[in-house]
Amino acid sequence: METKTLLITGFMPFGGDAVNPSWEAVKALPEQIGAYRLEKRLLPVEYGRAAALAIEAAEAVRADAILCVGLAAGRIAVTPEAIGINMRDARIADNAGFAPKGEPIDPNGPAAYFSTLPVRKMTEAIEKAGIPAAVSYTAGTYVCNDLLYTLLHRFHASETRAAFIHVPHTTNALPLSGLTCALCAAIGAI
Repeated sequence: METKTLLITGFMPFGGDAVNPSWEAVKALPEQIGAYRLEKRLLPVEYGRAAALAIEAAEAVRADAILCVGLAAGRIAVTPEAIGINMRDARIADNAGFAPKGEPIDPNGPAAYFSTLPVRKMTEAIEKAGIPAAVSYTAGTYVCNDLLYTLLHRFHASETRAAFIHVPHTTNALPLSGLTCALCAAIGAI
């Protein structure tokens, strides 16, 4: 079996939290899952900068696939995102103090891009592992969506595929081991 490279990212803490379960779950993953060798990166919670660093890393490691993971504190399931939209609209400022209101990510870009990894198959694999999961049709308008849209825009019409998964907060839904298990299942389904 040919080894492929998967860039997988998580985020730094934000909004007053001391840790971000997205990065904690990514850090806990093994170095290889199925055919994929994992390249893990920690991203800042900053519009534009997170995406620029992810693109730089993806190009440096020649990623075949990119899977970004972020926190959706109010959710109770692991939710692969089906779509990224061309919108920045912050409820709170990012970690650099930027709080856009109703701005496009790319004024010349399309309204949206669909994820290019098999989101439904990934969701089914997570559920089969016994973890609550659902396909999400809104990645919001915060840095997570900014990252997803920008990656899909950059790698549109290329062989590099990308998707985003939101995880719930470990304090109100799943333990860290459950989040890590969910990510293993999702990667196994790619």
